[in-house]
Amino acid sequence: MAPDFKQLLNAIQEKQHFKDLTWSGNFWDYLDMVKENPEITRNAFQRMYDMILTHGTSEYIDVKKKITRYKFFDDEQNNGADAVFGLDVPLMKFVNVIRAAALGYGTEKRVILLHGPVGSSKSTIVRLLKHGIEDYAKTPDGAMYTFEWIDNPENPHGLLGANTMSMISPMHEEPLLLIPVEMRDEFVQELNRGLDGEYRVNVRGDLCPASRFIFTKLLERHDGDVTKVLEYVRIKRLVLSEQDRVGIGTFQPKDEKNQDSTELTGDINYRKIAEYGSDSDPRAFNFDGEFNISNRGIIEFVEVLKLDVAFLYDLLGASQEHRVKPKKFAQTHIDEVIIGHTNEPEYRRLQNNEFMEALRDRTVKIDIPYITKLKDEIRIYEKDFNSRKIQGVHIAPHTIETAAMWAILTRLETPKKANLTRLQKLKLYNGKSIPGFTEDNVKELRKEALREGLDGISPRYVQDKLSNAFVNNKHGIVGCVNPFTVMNELESGLKHHSLISNEEKKNQYRELLNVVKQEYEDVIKSEVQRAICADESAMSRLCANYIDNVKAYTQREKVRNVFTGRDEEPDERLMRSIEEKIEIPESRKDDFRREIMNYIGALSLEGKKFDYKTSERLHKALELKMFEDQKDSIKLTSLVATAVDKPTQDKIETVKTRLIKDYGYCEICANYALNYVSSIFARGDVKNTK
Repeated sequence: MAPDFKQLLNAIQEKQHFKDLTWSGNFWDYLDMVKENPEITRNAFQRMYDMILTHGTSEYIDVKKKITRYKFFDDEQNNGADAVFGLDVPLMKFVNVIRAAALGYGTEKRVILLHGPVGSSKSTIVRLLKHGIEDYAKTPDGAMYTFEWIDNPENPHGLLGANTMSMISPMHEEPLLLIPVEMRDEFVQELNRGLDGEYRVNVRGDLCPASRFIFTKLLERHDGDVTKVLEYVRIKRLVLSEQDRVGIGTFQPKDEKNQDSTELTGDINYRKIAEYGSDSDPRAFNFDGEFNISNRGIIEFVEVLKLDVAFLYDLLGASQEHRVKPKKFAQTHIDEVIIGHTNEPEYRRLQNNEFMEALRDRTVKIDIPYITKLKDEIRIYEKDFNSRKIQGVHIAPHTIETAAMWAILTRLETPKKANLTRLQKLKLYNGKSIPGFTEDNVKELRKEALREGLDGISPRYVQDKLSNAFVNNKHGIVGCVNPFTVMNELESGLKHHSLISNEEKKNQYRELLNVVKQEYEDVIKSEVQRAICADESAMSRLCANYIDNVKAYTQREKVRNVFTGRDEEPDERLMRSIEEKIEIPESRKDDFRREIMNYIGALSLEGKKFDYKTSERLHKALELKMFEDQKDSIKLTSLVATAVDKPTQDKIETVKTRLIKDYGYCEICANYALNYVSSIFARGDVKNTK
């Protein structure tokens, strides 16, 4: 039986509330709606803030600071297509500006300027806001209304033009603006009577020149009777749409010869001059500039500081006074969120331009830096490079991670602490624990690095090189892309990087790639070692034994032997056998042991339990100790030989199976990992496994 498509379409239409979006009524119907729900009269900033909150929030503690995370920027409604990762703090600052503007604290009179390096998600954030407010206006909670003028067919006055029976408000204005200013206070006071919610009706501004002209002419014809004038008004649901240029606008720099300020404030319609008789008649003017069509919503200025100075002047009145000046007409009220974004070179030029002090004073700058947390950077690349999207090519473990690690390292400032490397700083920022460094130290590191995240490699560059690696797959193993393949692409691309002309910086980035390569070698050796001695419970027992002995040593106590039940001296041989694996010299053993105990104590004060996995150095030391105790059962050096006996081959297959099952390797990259690690052992390079 064929499906009833008409019935299906009706069901979808009902679910999408399409009928509600076409509501219309008279002015008195609208007043009843306002009295019942004053939120429909919210201004642009209030609507924007409520839209963001609609998606929910969550809170978490990061380095002793409470962070509010706004789920709107996860872009769940589009399956995360435009999700913004790792910028919770800048986004929290941004939403705080929107909130202050919604409350009328002053930031509603400012241009919001997103400032940061290329590829730091500035455009993505604005795109999310535009799509978000567009969708919100279609929901019952986000409902908003405007009006149109309708002529009386039996007694037409010809105010709307020949053969024209209706004219929508050119700037989609709030219907309550039809209440004359002289009557407005008393009228609004009555509307607010009895309201105890968060929002109260607050009408600001005037009608646009076209609506004001019609209102005045009708008022003259009806001897000043406002109620008669309002009979010519029909209220309509306002649906914002970027495509239809309703409430959402975008302005970007173009060729100076082909661009003028009328693109912002509208221009004369020369065809209508003959009909109305004058170019100063507002009905002969197209209020279709970006400021005009963005009224009640949001306007985006792309690369705003690249605009000609003449355009920047228009921003002064638009932000501070909420007014724009169309050609030959009085200043016109606007209600919209003005948001621009720019890169650092343009912002520095603004700072150095003494003639633009007025604009600087009317700007709220919000830094949108690059991500400095490894786990968040990884999420950016995993969104595009994952098993669902990459067909026919396996992504070896740590491939995305190594690319992300290099990108983060290029953005971090070199630590001022002599005993801290840039790689260790990356790990601290990523939530790893390093003995001797507390959350207060991490907070201090962030505070002293003023430009961290404003320089370095863009995610776009890494995405391009990852794409090359997956498409070409020439230098790696057929059917599997591994970290070395990607790192080769990253390094070769530096030669022709369009944004890095400084050879010294290129050499610095190459050095950081070597740091990442060494780190990857350590990781892959560690995984092979863990696959050989894959016994978590044995590792936990070894750790507990070590900690018991360290505790007794630092507190000058004895250790209870669980087998004999006797109190014995701390096992110095056991402790040193573990500490030597990470090259703790005899002279520093006491310091290291005290650091471990202080770290455990600090965790205890914060209500956290010690886990050896969070202490990277101790974790590696324990792994190496277990590996040393068990490595005689399998000789990895035999992998580089052409022939091995069956028992050894069986053990190698067991290790390979563990790599595939527990660590995400495929047959190809598991073989590669084993061969690579075995070559290290074959040349005796075991010491660097710290």
